[in-house]
Parts: sequence; C-alpha cells; structure tokens
Amino acid sequence: MTTRERGEDGARTAPIAGLLLAAGEGRRLGRPKALVEVAGERLVDRGARTLHDGGCAPVYVITGAARADAEHAAAVHNPGWQSGLGSSLRVGLDALPEDVDAVVIGLVDQPLVTAAAVRRLIAAHDDGARAAVATYAGNLRNPVLLGREHWPSVHALAEGDVGARPFLRAYSHLVTNVPCDDVASPDDIDTPEDLERLESCLAGRGTAPPRPT
Repeated sequence: MTTRERGEDGARTAPIAGLLLAAGEGRRLGRPKALVEVAGERLVDRGARTLHDGGCAPVYVITGAARADAEHAAAVHNPGWQSGLGSSLRVGLDALPEDVDAVVIGLVDQPLVTAAAVRRLIAAHDDGARAAVATYAGNLRNPVLLGREHWPSVHALAEGDVGARPFLRAYSHLVTNVPCDDVASPDDIDTPEDLERLESCLAGRGTAPPRPT
C-alpha cells in the first residue's frame, strides 16, 4: 500500500466509496427497481447496506426514475438517467469526494451480491489491486472496484446502457479477478419472473444459479 492509503499504524487513510447505480425505470418489471421490495426490504436499501457493510464509506446511490433515499447512503440524482446506465456511472464518479482513493460499484437489481463479495474486492485493493472485479464461474460481473486513476478512462467508455464493462475488457491486463462464487451471485431482476425466483431464493425455498453471460 502507498503511504497515502495507509497510516503509520497500518490503518487505511484514503476512503473507499460505494456507488450503487439505481436510476432505471424497470421497464420490463413495470416499476422502478430501486423501490421494489425483496424479502421485506427495498432493493435500494439492500444495495446500499451491502456496500456499507462490506466496508465502503461514504456510499452514494444514483437515482433517476424514482427518487429514493437509503440509510447509510447519500442520494445523487442523474437528470439524464433515461440515456442508460453509462450516464449514471459518470454522474456517480463525478460526485465522489476528492479524498476517495477507490470506489466499489454495485447495481441495485442484484440482491444476491453480498457484503462478503464487497469485502473480497476491498481485500484485493489492500493487497495492491487498483482495479478488481467479482467473477462467477470465471465470468466478470459485479461488483467492481476501481482506483481513482482509472476513473477518467471508465468515464470516457461508459456510454448508453453499459457501465464499467468496456473498461474491464479494454484494460483486462490491469484488472484483478476476484472469485465470489461461494459468497454471492450476480443474478439480476429484470422481469416479474426474476423477482419471484429471487424472492424464493432469499426465503430459502430455492436456488438462483448465476445466469450465463
């Protein structure tokens, strides 16, 4: 670790922020995903809590179709949310304080991503990784950790309905893969059927294997 990231006692001195992208209208689902409840908790609250419990501070939620405040997080509205995920990522990166050294990015519609997965990315950062991504069966999914020096490249490549994936592909030689199969799943909620399946999983009535990419 650099001296900027660690103090004399070994404690981290530069924050690792959390960024939850939660601006979509949930067209196929029929309502904004941020406000959908799963296992008695709104997805926006669950996602913000996951980042917070995983060790991120501060945590920001990027809103759009619905204005949703979440505990442990500050809300930042993306006025251009209709253009897609890329604009929310750019707005989020622009909102981060100057003292933040890295950020963990999560998606609001993936309730099976856990704080344990976030902690693994942060552990990889503490071991020297400046870009890291959670993998499942070898596939790059979410969450993603990005050091500040990579934000301009991510910002430039995040267009339309894509976020950090173009950066991860273009700069794969800089990215540390962090297997998270045993602690999380990247399954997302796009349809009412997805919602029912993941609710059953969280209630302990079934399983939700990762979707193929």
